Amino acid sequence: MDLKRIAIDTSKHVFTVHGVDQQDRVVLGRDLKRAQLEPFFRKLVATEVVMEACGGSHHWGRVLTGLGHRVRLILPQYVKPFVKRGKNDRNDAEAISEAASRPTMRFVPVKSAVQQAGTMILKTRELLVRQRTQLINAMRGHAAEFGVIAAKGTAKAEALLDRVAGDETLPVEAREMIAVLGDQIKDLDIRIAALEARMKQAHNANPVSQSLEGIPGIGPIGALSLVLTVDPARFRSGRHFAAWLGLTPRERSTGGKQRMGGISRAGDERLRQLLVLGATAVIRHVKPGSRNASAWLLSLLERRPRKVAAVALANKMARVVWAMLTSGEAYRGARTVPASA
Repeated sequence: MDLKRIAIDTSKHVFTVHGVDQQDRVVLGRDLKRAQLEPFFRKLVATEVVMEACGGSHHWGRVLTGLGHRVRLILPQYVKPFVKRGKNDRNDAEAISEAASRPTMRFVPVKSAVQQAGTMILKTRELLVRQRTQLINAMRGHAAEFGVIAAKGTAKAEALLDRVAGDETLPVEAREMIAVLGDQIKDLDIRIAALEARMKQAHNANPVSQSLEGIPGIGPIGALSLVLTVDPARFRSGRHFAAWLGLTPRERSTGGKQRMGGISRAGDERLRQLLVLGATAVIRHVKPGSRNASAWLLSLLERRPRKVAAVALANKMARVVWAMLTSGEAYRGARTVPASA
């Protein structure tokens, strides 16, 4: 069978394969169970295999690459426009093949097992932090039902627990259930602290991560996240990297008129959040004469709201990160504006 390209629509149990020949005519279309996929491709001559970059795709990318095939992954949002009317597995596999045939299509590199394992600590910490926030919000909400109000923030949770435990007017069941939530929060505090200690060790052992920490607004967690997640060779420029992070305006131009909206929010949400939070922290303390008071930032703050300035600064930080990762140079800093200026 003369195959030019095989597209796979992956799922938990049944995978749909769609193959085309050198004239892009459909010559293969069948469903395979998970256990049948590897033996099926083992019998084929080396060919191009395309899949959506979703759960399990990197694993299958490594497996099929090991069998001699050339694997390319496509972001799901790039495949969606090619899905024909009537969504099903066959149409999805055909859409993946059609998207891969486009000469301007962008692909995601297959990650190694070590790369995926390295980012798991980041994702695990993020999940535990999110769970802790949910528990604290639930505890505050339940306490408010009985007139016990507490300030927002993780640091205020302990004080709320003490108030509830010492309030004899509250029903016993209410105090006990809030105590249960408090125990869960304390357990998560311990686990998150342990993960952050491991991340700090990894950061200290990584010269590139330590170099990125020199950028104002980027701490150890942000620096390590960037090092473990970003491959600078994938991007043509710092502007391309910032656009991938979703820190550039979404364009809605038509009829020769350029119309720019808010940021696109595409790409890695966590990295974008870390950069914007870091930029917000820098802006909170910036003033003429301070270490991070560049003329550009002070001028921007005079003209634009702080939140808009934070996104603009995050965009600039992203470009600096790309330049440092590409060149290997250390952060040189920006010229500050004297307090008397």
